[in-house]
This record gives sequence, C-alpha cells and structure tokens, in this order.
Amino acid sequence: MALLRITKYGEKVLHRKSKPVEDLSGDIQKLIKDMYETMYAANGIGLAAPQVGLPLRLAVINVTPENRKNQFVIINPKIVERHGRIDSEEGCLSLPGAGGVRIKRTGKVTVEAMNEKGMPFVIKGEGLLARCLQHEIDHLDGTMIINRAPLKQKLKMRWAVHKLKKEGLW
Repeated sequence: MALLRITKYGEKVLHRKSKPVEDLSGDIQKLIKDMYETMYAANGIGLAAPQVGLPLRLAVINVTPENRKNQFVIINPKIVERHGRIDSEEGCLSLPGAGGVRIKRTGKVTVEAMNEKGMPFVIKGEGLLARCLQHEIDHLDGTMIINRAPLKQKLKMRWAVHKLKKEGLW
C-alpha cells in the first residue's frame, strides 16, 4: 500500500464530474487500499478518487476511523432518498488550512452503490454519515464545500487559500 497525494482546491480534477467505474480489476482494488491508507494518514473520514487525482466515481468512508471494521467503499453511488436538514461545520482534505465551513445538507440519505466486489448495496445514513456520503458524492460530481458555502464564508476560504499559496504552504 502507498500514500497518495491529495489534490487541492483549484486542481481541475476536483471541478469536473467523474466517470463511472466499469472495471473492478486489481488496479482498482489497489487504489481502494491506497485510498484507505491515505485517508487515515490525513485524519479524514472520507476520501473521493478525484481527491487523489483520478476522475472516477469511487470514494472510501469511515466516520469512526478508530474502528477500521466500519470502513466501506462506494462505487458509482447515487443518492435515491433525502429527508430532513442539518446545518453544521465541514472540512475538506482538499482545502487544508482553509478552516471549516457551515454547510446545509440533508439530515438523512439513502445511497445506492456497488462495493469493491461489484455487488450492489444500499446504505442509509443520518447525521455525520449522511453528511460524509453527500460530501464525497459532491466530489464525484465536481462540487466542493467552497461551492456550497455562503458568500461570506466562501470569500474567507478563498482568502485563506490565497494566503497559504503566497506563503508557499499550499
């Protein structure tokens, strides 16, 4: 397994819709393992393939990273149900140092996807899991939290990115 480079805000792959995964070959299996390792090393709870430079509809998730048995992959996911609202702070591994932002999201979601073996499954999430599923699927659609942020927060995040780039820390 290997740590992968996490792409940052502004890189084109993060702003484009990803392509469906059609082949679950050994390359994809290795990618999934490397993405888990990268996510844990970065102290994340989710990581989408565009965040490691690949425009594929695939993400790894574990909202309880202290328990690796709870990790799972979503391949070609689709949100099929939405209920309720939540408004809380989110961060993003592709926006390091830019701070969190309050995002309004659906409180409960139902997602259809495939697992690493190509088997279809349904996952229902609420709270943090619902937010994480939506956040990662947003990445697969070329959307980042900065795109969903209210104008004032969007400007603050862009300024933070500008300062980090100017200081050579981005």
